[in-house]
Amino acid sequence: MAEHRSMQRAALLDAARTLLSEGGTEALTFPALAERTGLARSSVYEYFRSRAAVVEELCEVDFPVWAAEVAAAMACADGPAAKVEAYVRKQLELVGDRRHRAVVAISASELDAGAREKIRAAHGGLVAMIVEALGELGHEQPRLAAMLLQGVVDAAVRRIELGAAEDPAAIAEAAVGMALRGVCG
Repeated sequence: MAEHRSMQRAALLDAARTLLSEGGTEALTFPALAERTGLARSSVYEYFRSRAAVVEELCEVDFPVWAAEVAAAMACADGPAAKVEAYVRKQLELVGDRRHRAVVAISASELDAGAREKIRAAHGGLVAMIVEALGELGHEQPRLAAMLLQGVVDAAVRRIELGAAEDPAAIAEAAVGMALRGVCG
């Protein structure tokens, strides 16, 4: 029975990822989840109390996988500048990943305070990955630099997701350039 519930929950999360990545916030409804999984709508409520609860669990499940991919890319890089580049590039590569699109599809304002705090903590863990490399590059305040760097990455992510006029590769190059040389570099 526990295995069946676990499989149903996984199927619901997978359906939520698909709905969010294909149609954004509006697409994530309990009737749509029920239709995608073959469950009755009332059964969906047995697994999740709200859309925010679905998104919160997606973050808990998917964010560590995403962060591990960023960490792995950084681990393969040689030297602090290469680590910064890998940190930026890998996050931007993941923009097209269904797990990432699902997590960013719902704005934080739709989540309860607990869910927003979990997402903030997860992002804090991501930012913490780059602090050491920034310190090695001579930043006097590497934590602050890491937060600002993540702001550049977040802006590039939004630009890519908006389907901006620029090619995603050009956006990535600009973000890497800003990360390594600043705006005037």
